[in-house]
Amino acid sequence: MKATQSPLFGSVDEVTERLERVGYLASTAVATTVYLADRLGKPLLVEGPAGVGKTELAKAVAAATDSGLVRLQCYEGIDEARALYEWNHAKQLLRITAGQGQESWDATRDDVFSEEFLLPRPLLTAIRRDEPTVLLIDEMDKADVEVEGLLLEVLSDYQVSIPEMGTVTAKRRPFALLTSNSTRELSEALKRRCLFLHLDFPDADLERRIVLTRVPELPEALVDSLVRTVRVLRAMELRKVPSVAETLDWGRTLLALGMDTLDDEAVRTTLGVVLKHRSDQVKATAELRLN
Repeated sequence: MKATQSPLFGSVDEVTERLERVGYLASTAVATTVYLADRLGKPLLVEGPAGVGKTELAKAVAAATDSGLVRLQCYEGIDEARALYEWNHAKQLLRITAGQGQESWDATRDDVFSEEFLLPRPLLTAIRRDEPTVLLIDEMDKADVEVEGLLLEVLSDYQVSIPEMGTVTAKRRPFALLTSNSTRELSEALKRRCLFLHLDFPDADLERRIVLTRVPELPEALVDSLVRTVRVLRAMELRKVPSVAETLDWGRTLLALGMDTLDDEAVRTTLGVVLKHRSDQVKATAELRLN
């Protein structure tokens, strides 16, 4: 049975409006790609530097459409048991022990490889949900290449094959969004199944709007100074440039400290909110002439 397709959005403008309602300000390119991924039933691969809002986009789509969010956080060494499913071996062993001498092995085997003993992981969980679902596969580039093979069946046909039970096919296709920080190149087979969106740091105007939306208590003049300073920091050769999330944290920090201007003293005392490496702080202090 083929998974049904129930679009979450009716138009590109609707994507923009509904995401903005939940606090995510999407560019036309972002809104268009999200709309197409939804309309075409294709997974969306979002690449870009850390901290530009890739994960937040998946959360915003889920919030804007009242969908459940199922998240697979990738890491080095993640395997099928953590991504798809595994069997509850301890419970199976107890069941086998309890049935010894009372029933045939065939009956025991059919029982222990049943729903009661199955432990669904994020991919299988998302496939089996009847409700609207956003499947977030976060930081795909941190997983081993072998894990991509596990995703091909899921992302092509929205189904999972369980040898002992058969094939589980989605009744309702989830909105799948994969993120990558481009620490390694993803396979062509995986990319071929996805629409692609590159997210970079927002321009000054969009970042200003983001800060005003998320931290509305900040005076506009202070927001202007904040965004301008962050853009100067991003232009430096730093180990880790400030993300949009760190811009927001800096704004909340200034608000919590009751600061209404971003002068040299304010920057010097709060620089650790946006720069997390000592070498970056030293470089920024020198280039901004804060000594």
